[in-house]
Amino acid sequence: MTTTFNPDAAANMKPETYNPMAQFDAFKLDTAIPEAMRAFACTAVTQTREAYERTKATLDAGLEAVERSYDAAGQAASALNRKIIDIAQRNVNSSFDLAKSLAGAKNFAEIVELQGAYWRKQFEVLMAQAEEVRALSINATADVAEPIRRHATRQAEHVQALSKKVTAEAAGAIKRQATHLEHELRKAG
Repeated sequence: MTTTFNPDAAANMKPETYNPMAQFDAFKLDTAIPEAMRAFACTAVTQTREAYERTKATLDAGLEAVERSYDAAGQAASALNRKIIDIAQRNVNSSFDLAKSLAGAKNFAEIVELQGAYWRKQFEVLMAQAEEVRALSINATADVAEPIRRHATRQAEHVQALSKKVTAEAAGAIKRQATHLEHELRKAG
């Protein structure tokens, strides 16, 4: 197609003889599309659809893992809050027990002895309580991370399998192409 658009020639033509669509007459709408091109287009659409479905499934699985992780985080936060409230209640009850003991003391020396014993015991209790909270926090962190860790592991395994499959398919296609070229060279020689 060597037809070019000439605006000066178009401007000098009489309106009744000028047909702006004449340039497009060279394109025939009934031109046959080669079978190979149609097959390629069909394959491309199919592969694109499959890639979309895989991507969508992967995204859905990722969202489910995040949702499970958020659920675990909510449950862990709730358990941690309950533990802290329980610890606070125990400490308040212990303080009331101390106050009751102090109220029944007969002299200042007994008050000092009761407070000293209370604080020695309370220090040990506070250390044990800190350990309880630490252990619960570690378990909560593991529970929150577990759904995401499992999902990441599955995705890594899936990518590895897909990589092996694509590599095998590419090797097969290259081998077929090489065989075809070898055959064509023999035919030409």
